[in-house]
Amino acid sequence: MTITTRFATKGDEKSLHDLAARTFGLACPPGTTQADIDAFVAAHLSVESFARYLADPGRILLLVSVDDHPVGYSMLVRGPISDPDVAVVVDAATSIELSKFYLAPERHGGGAAAELMTGTLEAAAKTGAATCWLGVNQQNERAARFYAKHGFEVVGVKRFLVGSEWHDDHIRQRGLSSVHG
Repeated sequence: MTITTRFATKGDEKSLHDLAARTFGLACPPGTTQADIDAFVAAHLSVESFARYLADPGRILLLVSVDDHPVGYSMLVRGPISDPDVAVVVDAATSIELSKFYLAPERHGGGAAAELMTGTLEAAAKTGAATCWLGVNQQNERAARFYAKHGFEVVGVKRFLVGSEWHDDHIRQRGLSSVHG
C-alpha cells in the first residue's frame, strides 16, 4: 500500500466533490439531517465550487491517495477572517485556516490522515504563516483527538451553519514554526 499526498489541480474537481459528498456528514454531530448535509454539500462542495477553489490563489488544496486512488483532501485558506468569534482569538495577518480536512471512513486509522496532515502543515508553513487554525464540531471526538495529536489546541468557540441548523465548534490553533518542509 502506497500513500501519497499531492497538490490538487484543475481536473481534480470531480474527485474532490465525490470525497466531500462522502465525508462531510462524518464531521456533523448526531441528529444533523441528511437534507441539511446535502444542502451544504450542494452549496459549498459541488464540482463547480471546487473549480472556483482550485482557481483561487488564496486557497491550497491537497489530495491524499492510497495506491493512486484519492481517499481524502484538505484545503487551506489565506486571507481575512470573516467570523467575529475567530477574529477575536486568531490573528488574520499571521495565520492560515485549515478549512477542510476529510478522509474516507474506510481509510481511518491507516496512516493516510497523518500523511495528509504532514503535507498540509508543510504547505501552510511555506506560505509564511506563523499559525494554522481550524474549526471542528465540539461533538466530533475523533477529529478532536486527531487534531490534538497534531498540536492543535482549543483557543475559542464559534458557530457553524449546516443547512438550517447551527452547530457549536471549537476553534483550534497550532504554531507552524516546528513544521519542516
